[in-house]
Amino acid sequence: MNRLIYKSRCTKEIDWDFVKEISNKSYENNSLVDVTGVLLASRSHFLQVLEGRFEDVNAVFRRIARDDRHTEMTLIAFNTVDARLFSEWGMRGIGTFNLNAKIEAELIKIYGDEEGGVRFPLEEWKALSLFQDIKMIGQLPDWKT
Repeated sequence: MNRLIYKSRCTKEIDWDFVKEISNKSYENNSLVDVTGVLLASRSHFLQVLEGRFEDVNAVFRRIARDDRHTEMTLIAFNTVDARLFSEWGMRGIGTFNLNAKIEAELIKIYGDEEGGVRFPLEEWKALSLFQDIKMIGQLPDWKT
């Protein structure tokens, strides 16, 4: 089992419809190869975790890297792991701009500010902590159409 984490800058401002569109298509594609994960989006950046077999995660990441909807891609981690953290999500999309203002303000206190939103960290442990903090909120918007 492998886990890949990357951060990138979107080429346009991100909104909830865009996150849902990407998440729904990713869910369809990734379920065919048993890749799970989560896509976190601010108004300007993506932070994504992909989990699955090495070959499948690598193929999905290569496809993502060719997508012209983002630039400045940074590979944060690509490791062998014992178990999935996001096994229940085929590809869950979360917009930090859709969290309530109080939660977003708390996340900014912890992780910092980047272009008016939550800063997505470049350290693996910190990125996973951010995902776990958001996962613990438990009141995430519906992401499937």
